Amino acid sequence: MSTMLLRRAVAPARREIPAPLPPLPSVDSVVLSARPSEPLHCLRPAALQQAATDFLRGFPGRVLYAVKCNPDPRVLRALWEGGVRHFDCASPNEVALVRQMFEDASIHYMHPVKSRTAIGEAVARHGVTDFAFDSGDELDKIIAEAAPVRGRLGLLLRLAVSNAGSSFDLSGKFGAAADDAVALLRRARPSAQRLGVTFHVGSQALDPAAYRRAMVLAMETIARAGVSVDILDVGGGFPVAYADVTPPPLADYFSEIAAAYRLSGWHPGMQLWGEPGRALVAGGGSVVVQVQLRRGRDLYINDGVYGSLFDAGPTSRLRFPVRLVRDAAVPAAAERLPFRFFGPTCDSHDRMDGPFLLPADVREGDWIEIGQLGAYGACLRTAFNGFDRAHLVEVADGPLL
Repeated sequence: MSTMLLRRAVAPARREIPAPLPPLPSVDSVVLSARPSEPLHCLRPAALQQAATDFLRGFPGRVLYAVKCNPDPRVLRALWEGGVRHFDCASPNEVALVRQMFEDASIHYMHPVKSRTAIGEAVARHGVTDFAFDSGDELDKIIAEAAPVRGRLGLLLRLAVSNAGSSFDLSGKFGAAADDAVALLRRARPSAQRLGVTFHVGSQALDPAAYRRAMVLAMETIARAGVSVDILDVGGGFPVAYADVTPPPLADYFSEIAAAYRLSGWHPGMQLWGEPGRALVAGGGSVVVQVQLRRGRDLYINDGVYGSLFDAGPTSRLRFPVRLVRDAAVPAAAERLPFRFFGPTCDSHDRMDGPFLLPADVREGDWIEIGQLGAYGACLRTAFNGFDRAHLVEVADGPLL
């Protein structure tokens, strides 16, 4: 099928930029026509574009897409068409990819720890002027390596905040404690044309008030520092629905953020930023796997935790929606049973406990579509054990959720 592309387990940021593909009518039409024996990644550009448009319409500030969540060029193109013009990048490859695709994009290098080479290259080759930091050593590094843009430099301090109420705690690696942040803000102010504070409340944050609490801490820290701050970046963490979780609507998060911002007392020129990832792209991607063996309630499939299903692995807190794809001439049983998946590698850790609710008569040769994998799905694939092949199509039907 000419619209189906081979996809190997290589970071999309290192690939050629593909030409746009015409979306195919549906996942089912592709599967029943091509009958794939390897994983099939399905992108939904219309869903990605709509998610971007909706978020931009609702968020009360500037929206930066967190590229690490899904750096596929087709995804970036759909988000651009949805109105995204700012990108949160965290590596030299992400910076280069965004600049290669969008000459006019605004790139913000939001990884708090970077090599000197990465900083210098971002400045000299790609015109980046905004950088995050969470220590004095990193601040000194940025100031030294970004000397060519002295006078235009944006410095954003990553503040440590509570990750309570989030599915994935991201507080263990980055973030300056409030006492240290006071000194760092004072130290950074003379070198910054734009000084900001950023934080991350944790991935898949299920409590909208977490943003308000973090903003209050940021306000208190800025007041203690006694310096003017130009940007408050509330980071990412905005959630999406999964098979067993329906988070509060994004409007609730936007309301909490807007209310805290209004009460901050900061000057009217203060910019508010956000860095959504999962909320923009989760519904825009799925993977179709094939059952290779059934053993009771265990299904052996051709993708797993070393492929697109890392987030469904043994330590996952997420349950992904699934549905059976089968010829209409062979109707599926009405009864649904809970199943466990095993991936194709020889590693016994390559399992996904689910449970995944599927028709009771699921069997070898059937296909299963697993949804909400536009976030942290294909971009986490490896070539472990030689299972590095998959195919990709763009489809026009809607997400599973």
